[in-house]
Order: sequence, then C-alpha cells, then structure tokens
Amino acid sequence: MSMKNELKRKSLHLTGLLVPVSYLLFGREVTLTLIGVAFFLFVVLEPFRIIEELRDNIKRRLKIYVDNDVIERVEVLEKQIREITREHERYRVAAHIYFAAAAFIVVYFFPPEIAVGAITVATVGDALAAIVGKSFGRHRFSNGKSLEGSLSYFISGLLILWPLVGPFLAVLGSLTGMLVEFHGLPPGKDPREQLDDNFSNQLAIAVVLYLAGLFLA
Repeated sequence: MSMKNELKRKSLHLTGLLVPVSYLLFGREVTLTLIGVAFFLFVVLEPFRIIEELRDNIKRRLKIYVDNDVIERVEVLEKQIREITREHERYRVAAHIYFAAAAFIVVYFFPPEIAVGAITVATVGDALAAIVGKSFGRHRFSNGKSLEGSLSYFISGLLILWPLVGPFLAVLGSLTGMLVEFHGLPPGKDPREQLDDNFSNQLAIAVVLYLAGLFLA
C-alpha cells in the first residue's frame, strides 16, 4: 500500500477516537448507545461491501432513478475504499466491525480510565506504528514490522496512559499494546488465523491494566 493510501486508511482509523471523546463528554451510557448503533449499521452494510454482484445490482437499479453523476460518485467511493483495504480484508469482516465490537466490550466492562486509555492507545498507537514504520522504518523484522514503528507505539501509549493510570501501569499497558500489535494474538500464528488487531489490541490493553490494577490495589 502506498504512503498516500496508508495515510488515508489511518485517517479513517483515527475516527475511532470518537469513542473515548464521547465517553469523556457524554458518559458511559450514551457512548454504549452510539457504539451499538454504529455496530448495527456496520453489520447491515457489510454484505454490500463484500459482495460485488450485490453492489452491481444496486447500481443497475439506481440508474433508473438517479443521474449518472451519482453513479459515478458511488464508483469513485468504491475505488477509494478498495485502495485503503488490505488484500486479506477484501472478503473478510471489515476492521471497523471488529473495532466497534471490542470498543463496546471495553466500555461496558472496564472502568472509565482503562476504557478511555485502552481505546485511545490502540487507535493512536496503531496509526503511528504504521506511518512511522513506513516512513522511517530502517530496522525491519521478519514479519515486516519495524523497530521505529514499535517504539512510536510504545512512546505514544506511555504519554496517553500515564495521566490516566500512573507510570507503572502506563509502561505495562503500552508494552502490552506494542507486543500485541507486533506479534498478534495468538502470537506465532499465521496472520490469517489470528484475531483482528482492531479487536485484540484494545481488549488486551484493557485486560492487562485491569488485572495489574487489582494486583497493585
């Protein structure tokens, strides 16, 4: 994927920050409602993204009622979505569905500081790791990830979590997120057999922060 398309993809990915912002501004119940509505819409629309024949039938029907300009805009949008979709995602469940599912679990089950921190770190850290790794990554590992990308994840996570949960848990949570982003879950498996990192990353951070917090209490 080109740097331009990577930036487009991560810009879209960063809309996930609306979840912690909503939590801070409107509270838990409103945020759960918003995530639930978004998840429902994502699932309903998902077949139209995956099944090309279904999209083509819709466009044929649209031509009866709308101008060709509208159809052309739809096709431009389809092209832009294809450009920022990774090859293995084209016929699998989309990343935003995994993100919404994990965000709902994290907001529902964990305390506010952990929920806000885990979702923010997973969102910002993933974006920075990809952009920094692609732009400045010089020390590559066998899986294609870079030392520079991983360090950018860790440092951003530390800065986000420190004011929320303190220094020790911030280091632990950032390290957890970095390792899950690097290795995936379960570690060592073929990427196609692992949990989507949009699901596993924020959930792993939240679980580790919560259990470590209990131990330290």
